Amino acid sequence: MTNPTDPTTTSDTAPATASGDADAPPVPHPTPKPGPKPGPRPGPHPRAADAPVVPTLVPHGDPHKFGRIDSEGVVWLRRGGGEREIGSWQAGSIEDGLAHFARKFDDLATEVEILEERLAARSGDPRKAQTAAKHLLDALPTAAVIGDVAALEERLTVIVGSADEVADSIKAERDKARSAAIARKEELATEAEQIGADSTQWKVAGDRLRAILDEWKTIKGVDRKTDDTLWKRYAKARDAFNRRRGAHFAELDRERAGAKARKEELITRAEELSGSTDWGPTSARFRELLTEWKAAGRAPRDADDALWQRFKAAQDVFFSARNAATSERDNEFAANAAAKLALLDEAEKTIDPSSDLEAARRDFRSFRDKWDEVGKVPREQMGSLEARARALEKRLRDAEDAQWQRTDPEAQARAAQFADRAAQLEDQARKADERGKAKDAATLREQAAQWKEWADAAASAIADR
Repeated sequence: MTNPTDPTTTSDTAPATASGDADAPPVPHPTPKPGPKPGPRPGPHPRAADAPVVPTLVPHGDPHKFGRIDSEGVVWLRRGGGEREIGSWQAGSIEDGLAHFARKFDDLATEVEILEERLAARSGDPRKAQTAAKHLLDALPTAAVIGDVAALEERLTVIVGSADEVADSIKAERDKARSAAIARKEELATEAEQIGADSTQWKVAGDRLRAILDEWKTIKGVDRKTDDTLWKRYAKARDAFNRRRGAHFAELDRERAGAKARKEELITRAEELSGSTDWGPTSARFRELLTEWKAAGRAPRDADDALWQRFKAAQDVFFSARNAATSERDNEFAANAAAKLALLDEAEKTIDPSSDLEAARRDFRSFRDKWDEVGKVPREQMGSLEARARALEKRLRDAEDAQWQRTDPEAQARAAQFADRAAQLEDQARKADERGKAKDAATLREQAAQWKEWADAAASAIADR
């Protein structure tokens, strides 16, 4: 029997080199040199419910084990202890024929392996792989190949049986991935809505919205309807944020334009004051202008620095002139302080109220006139200089008070009055003794002693002055 689809089986001129029938043992042949073949792999094994299909290559092996070609050129496939005719070979030697049908087995095994790999990789549609496996499985009983057909049948059966499971698993994974993708886009849309509604961190929020968009683009597997709905939420939130940000910066531009106009006014006033020599009031006015400058806010960025330089230049003109004048004044005040120190040193040596009060008065008046003529001194020296001048004046004043107290008629009169009263009481005590009133006399003598003590104290005070 010939295979009409294989041109190599239709040659009538190729001699047959093997003979025998189905019951005869195979004719021994020289062992051919094997060509390069894939290495052997483990055969099929039971699979867990969720284990992927692992491709297992089943090489044709020794074609003498799985088939033979008899002397008439009929090709036989051995399987399960029996044989079936699969074609004829007339195109060459028996070894060539066996190799030919072994290669056809390898081609069929390759197709099976590709289906297994697709299932293992979970790529493509498992249902299509299942359909293809069924087609191969149905054609396997009539396949014109020599090899371990039983192993191929077992492998194809596994593919057909596991394809539904793989398809369901892939669907479950896709559903899970879709749910996760939808949930993540829900989160991103919600975050964008929060930013769009109330965030005023314009730079940070704008960067975050762009980052959300970048991540959004990487999230796949969401159905178009759901994706469109979520995208509209994000886009609406982004538009709301952009509108609020645009309104904010438009208002900020208006405020900065107003600040620019206000600062230009302050610059004009500062420039008008820059030539003033009324140092104190003008310094205070410049401080007020600086406070107004800070309150005016920021002008546009490209103008604010230039405006400040103009304002500061006007300040610098005034304060440089004031500092020069202050330096000159400080030199003058330092010279005044030296002059007053010299006056004090001389006056403290020459003014002596204890020896000649009138001369001391004259010298102090001359000292005070010169002191006032000298003028102001540095503030840090003012207190010590004035303290020494006041001490000198106090010495003179104390001497004058002491002299007045020594010559005070009222004090002398009080001392004489105390003495007279003491004498009167002594006389009254003597007369009381003469009348025999010893007790009255003793009381009068005590009173006389008190008045005499007061008289002595008054006299002593006048003497001490």
